[in-house]
Amino acid sequence: MKRLLTGNEAAAEIAIQAGCRYYYGYPITPQNELINYMAVRMPQVGGTFIQAESEIAAINMVYGSAAAGARTMTSSSSPGISLKQEAISYLAGSELPCVIVNIQRGGPGLGDISASQADYFQAVKGGGHGDYHVIVLAPASVQEMADLVYDAFDLADKYRNPVLILGDAQIGQLMEPVEFHRKPKKDFPPKDWALTGAEGRKRNIVKSFYPIKGQLEEFNAHLQRKYRTIEEHEVRYEAIDVDEADVVLIAYGTSARICKEVIRKSSQLEFNVGLIRPITLWPFPKECIRTVSEKVQCILTVEMSAGQMVEDVKLAVEGRCPVHFYGRTGGGVPTSLEVVKKLADIISDSHSVSVASH
Repeated sequence: MKRLLTGNEAAAEIAIQAGCRYYYGYPITPQNELINYMAVRMPQVGGTFIQAESEIAAINMVYGSAAAGARTMTSSSSPGISLKQEAISYLAGSELPCVIVNIQRGGPGLGDISASQADYFQAVKGGGHGDYHVIVLAPASVQEMADLVYDAFDLADKYRNPVLILGDAQIGQLMEPVEFHRKPKKDFPPKDWALTGAEGRKRNIVKSFYPIKGQLEEFNAHLQRKYRTIEEHEVRYEAIDVDEADVVLIAYGTSARICKEVIRKSSQLEFNVGLIRPITLWPFPKECIRTVSEKVQCILTVEMSAGQMVEDVKLAVEGRCPVHFYGRTGGGVPTSLEVVKKLADIISDSHSVSVASH
């Protein structure tokens, strides 16, 4: 049976179904529907809901629950996620699984409450101190928000690593039908590393502090091997009409929804348009993009930022074709007509160059 929910509400409900029983948060628009939902539902399932005194307190409560082996989650929006970065680095450095939801808003600074994708760098490049990554999942619908949050808890446990859901105000507050087709979690993988009390068992320490020379370097080498394994096995993306495409759009989340509208209108164009939608922003689908770049005239990356993911696209392409960018900032949302006009200008310019060269 389908339910009509916002993306924020769907994320909260599926987290509970995935076995999350410890949620800590602090209010900030545009993710307040999530914390409100948790405040009502957590007591109903015997879980713990705490509105912390700050974002910093909330993420450190997540650290404590994760160290005890519990499924735990927090959520916030851009300025709040910035405050959580030190503890996210600690979580990654202690290899503690948890789920963090960022419903992005316009920035920098306090910004506004409009939809934005300006936290891409912060999400995929680490955000805090040290050489670390969190797994980053980017939903483009309410249904996908539910599916990815469910998967996020399993990925977090599988790799002992924080997983970040990177949405935005559009995805978080959009209301769509959603079906919870996964079975509620009852069985969880054993966590023999977790803190369960010291009596009667071998001493166990969860930490990210390695003061003896050489220990930290060895630990970081272990982390990097884990990240390479994640890159090898967990890349997700959606590809539409790329085999016959002259131009391929690359976009995620809300921007990808707009680009799908461009695909629907592309029959009116004189060239074929395809779309690659990264679902995992880290690990990034660079092999798919590299392969496509060998076949197309050019790539256009569309973002609600001044241009962040486009840098990873260019790294994947490695000069095999031109990479163009169209974006809007500060809560501005690209329209399908704007993207079509940008595509037409790119093709027109490339033809002019071709004619001039002859």
